[in-house]
Amino acid sequence: MASMIPNTQGLRLFATGSAAAMALALSSAGHAAEPAPQQAPAPQASASQAAAPQGEAQAASADQGIREIVVTAQFRNQRLQDTPLSITAVDAGLLAARNQTDISQIAAQTPNVQLTQMGGAYGSSMAAYIRGIGQADFNPAYEPGVGIYVDDVYYATLTGSVMDLLDLDRVEVLRGPQGTLTGRNSIGGAIKMFSVKPQPGDSGQIEAVYGARNRVDLRGSLNFQLADGLYARVSGVYKRQDGYVDIVDYGCAHPGNSLGLTAGANVPTNCVTGKLGEKNYSGLRGSLRYNPNDKIDWVVTGDYTYENRSNAASVVTVDDTTKTDGINFICGPRCTYASWYMDAGGQAAQSYSMPRNTVFSGWGVSSNLSVGLTDDLKLVSITAYRKYKQTFGTDDDFTPDPNIAGAGYNDLRFHFFSQELRLNGKIGDLADWTIGGFYNDQTSVYFTRQDIRYIGHGAPFLFLQFQGNDPVNANSKAAFGTVILHPAPGLNVTGGLRYTKEHKDYTFVRQNWAGGTLVDPFGVGALNGSVANYNGSKLDWRISVDYRFSPQLLAYATVSTGFKGGGVTARPFTKNQAVNGTFTPETLTAYELGIKSDLFDRKVRFNLSGFVNDYKNIQLNLADCSVLDGLPVGTDPFPCAAVGNAGDGKMWGAEAELTARPIEGLDIDASLSWIDGEWNRIGVTVGKSIQLQDPIVTPHWRGSLGIQYRIPVEGHGSLTPRFDLAYTGKQNQGRLTPTSALSYNPAFALGNARLTWRNENEDLTVAFEVQNVFDKYYYLPIRFSALYASAGTVYSNVGRPREWALSVAKKF
Repeated sequence: MASMIPNTQGLRLFATGSAAAMALALSSAGHAAEPAPQQAPAPQASASQAAAPQGEAQAASADQGIREIVVTAQFRNQRLQDTPLSITAVDAGLLAARNQTDISQIAAQTPNVQLTQMGGAYGSSMAAYIRGIGQADFNPAYEPGVGIYVDDVYYATLTGSVMDLLDLDRVEVLRGPQGTLTGRNSIGGAIKMFSVKPQPGDSGQIEAVYGARNRVDLRGSLNFQLADGLYARVSGVYKRQDGYVDIVDYGCAHPGNSLGLTAGANVPTNCVTGKLGEKNYSGLRGSLRYNPNDKIDWVVTGDYTYENRSNAASVVTVDDTTKTDGINFICGPRCTYASWYMDAGGQAAQSYSMPRNTVFSGWGVSSNLSVGLTDDLKLVSITAYRKYKQTFGTDDDFTPDPNIAGAGYNDLRFHFFSQELRLNGKIGDLADWTIGGFYNDQTSVYFTRQDIRYIGHGAPFLFLQFQGNDPVNANSKAAFGTVILHPAPGLNVTGGLRYTKEHKDYTFVRQNWAGGTLVDPFGVGALNGSVANYNGSKLDWRISVDYRFSPQLLAYATVSTGFKGGGVTARPFTKNQAVNGTFTPETLTAYELGIKSDLFDRKVRFNLSGFVNDYKNIQLNLADCSVLDGLPVGTDPFPCAAVGNAGDGKMWGAEAELTARPIEGLDIDASLSWIDGEWNRIGVTVGKSIQLQDPIVTPHWRGSLGIQYRIPVEGHGSLTPRFDLAYTGKQNQGRLTPTSALSYNPAFALGNARLTWRNENEDLTVAFEVQNVFDKYYYLPIRFSALYASAGTVYSNVGRPREWALSVAKKF
């Protein structure tokens, strides 16, 4: 289906999103849970059930059919099939059955969702898009378009968002604006992860994995009962794997080259000095739960994450040899000549190397307190604090050519506080209601040292070398409310409002490397000490009507709005780009119709939705800063990394999800998604990077299929083979220059396979898996082309090759 992501340089819109019916919940890796006898659909939850504890996905029973998941998307316990939202819910068992261990892989099973790990220029971050709406740039000056939550706590940035799915109970993915249903306004949708809460009794589990490229995964959890009503849980994960893109020393591989580059010191005979695309991730979480009765549930959680790996697996995919000294620096499908090395020049008195690793460390604490004031009234308080630091280096042109060199060192520090209060209640049988307030305050300090020598190729006087140390402060205040009316049997009418007030200020620090006054030919130094402010407010709303025609069929219609705050350009190459780079909020009005059905004695589930997004003042990275620099379109000689309001457009699409269990042990899930749209208006700042006839989203088609069958082995447990296939159509990559043709990533299909054995007691699991079975070579839908006009190169992230793994898991 659709996602829209700006090219990191040019305006590039494309859609992606795997789809698979996710209503099927698996009790554990590799096979479906044994169902209980069928029951009638659950009634609307009372306020005594409202604000259900996070992490408790309760299973409704089914007659040898599809197991149900209970979700809390509307702040109360509801069956997934009773919730009038486009929502995908998946539990830990199905994540394991699909070989998925981090959040970016969830898109493989969710219609119209794209989650992409970013490249070296963006550190440890993730681009998140739902139905064509989201954000790719990690810079703290810009707002995420998709809200990410862990145990109802909002995660405020894209940096550090590629989280391991550690000890999860379930994931809920809500598509469409979520202003009235989540703590923080989210224009595109929300991804909500719920970890397993401490439970009565003592238990634990451990899993070990070994696989291709020396992959080693270790994960485990322990649950303790400390006293009646007091429980604790500790879980941890460690993941390590070698990379899959070779870093090749150009001087070693091409002796006697025209640039005079020689092999570096201690370079091995094969000329490979390292690997991109490594994994090296560790995480630890501990929770303490006080639950003395059914009125009080208080969970306090702390977590720590550390990551130290090579940068993302990227290769040069476009090389204009007229700008790269007549040399084609495309190394091959899985190798690069990028060097992260800079000769002495300008402020660099000596040659030096940038780090080619990304290092992230962060921790957080949260308190989630639920108090039943009466049988019909419940108060929820969610308090959280988070802090992290990330460092990484970049090779901007991704070549060893000293004449077009560019490199950057980045150090991002962040801390965040949030408080949310919700009051859930009930008015007899007439209505359920929720009112709440949300506040967050965050501060980032973005230190960077940039050494840019590709501007005006071969002209040292056009060097741009500066040091930045930019503070970015932001806060958001909001009040929201939702009322669900039950005017007649089977009929529900939902209305919601949210008022949001936001502030953000960005202070530019542009100095020379020694900390003194920066003198440069572009006027960037004149920005030093200047402050850009953004203040805005917005009233969003949602109206939804749903009607249950029968126990098997629910239909709904929804209209909702959302917005993403405005801001200022955070990466100006000239003073004019900064002064003229302010952009306004983008807004969305979304219309949706849908049905949810359970057929043939709950052996088949079919959900269908259609939507139209009316999207205005779309914020995207610009390919051409001519207008901002006061020049005719297409004549700007300077690079452009500005953000602007690209224009207005509409997108429309349909999502179909199918889950079937035709016979005991056989489970099938599939989906098919389609999207299209058009531009209605192109903003003046865009130049010619986008034209009215261009596609606003691609690919138009995407689908997926998953099938597994549990085979009992008399006296020896069971075997469960599973196969998953996901297809993505061709994706628009935008234009490299305002006058060049559109380019596309070709369509591709990825297959994953897994064979799982479980013993009779179902406490021991051994599984063998192969991911990317057909060893398909493909590019991820992000490319870095910000330097093409001056450096002549573009680099892209490469998907992971075929890889295998063997895992053993034990419960006790």
